[in-house]
Amino acid sequence: MRDEEGFDEWSDTYDESVKETEAAQKYPFAGYQTVLRTVYHKIDTEKQPSVLDFGFGTGKLTKKLYDSGCRISGNDFSIKMVETAQEKMPEAKLVQADFSKGLPQELRGENFDAVISTYAFHHLTDEQKAAFLRELLQYLKPQGKIIIGDVMFRTLAEREACREKSGDDWDSSEHYLVFDQLKPLFPAAVFQKISFCAGILTLSKESSCKGANHESL
Repeated sequence: MRDEEGFDEWSDTYDESVKETEAAQKYPFAGYQTVLRTVYHKIDTEKQPSVLDFGFGTGKLTKKLYDSGCRISGNDFSIKMVETAQEKMPEAKLVQADFSKGLPQELRGENFDAVISTYAFHHLTDEQKAAFLRELLQYLKPQGKIIIGDVMFRTLAEREACREKSGDDWDSSEHYLVFDQLKPLFPAAVFQKISFCAGILTLSKESSCKGANHESL
């Protein structure tokens, strides 16, 4: 995982590196635009919902939601990415924080219609993923939902196939979610495959209040 300085340095070239990798349909960004579009369309922007975005990066998706009338809060590890996103969304409540330590105190003052994240969840270990999802569920409104788009896989076999296909490009320091391993802990979770290396995890407040298993991944 990059440190804060590494993320700050990457902020200047992030969008371009994503574009190049996606165009080549290579790991890790094959399907990137489809992931962002799908997450966007899962949110009812006409109701001007409150949206929390953790790990928002340069704010590409968040800005689209902001422009559609959503009330945006969020945090990112990189201060430069926060500054870049704040310029694009002056009314948004954005803070610099390490979400591996949980939701920052500055963002705990309200409940949200949606919690989203794209291409950031893999920075958490499997145990941290489960703990953070449980924490985030507490900050959802009754009809709220968590929507996470990232490098993720339905099965361990699919993740291993991607690793082998990617060769030296594979980042072994990241913790890519395997849905079949998460599902027993959150039986109501839904997985949508986008590409050979991308997917979307959706978890609703209502459905998750019943029968969640609190074992670790």
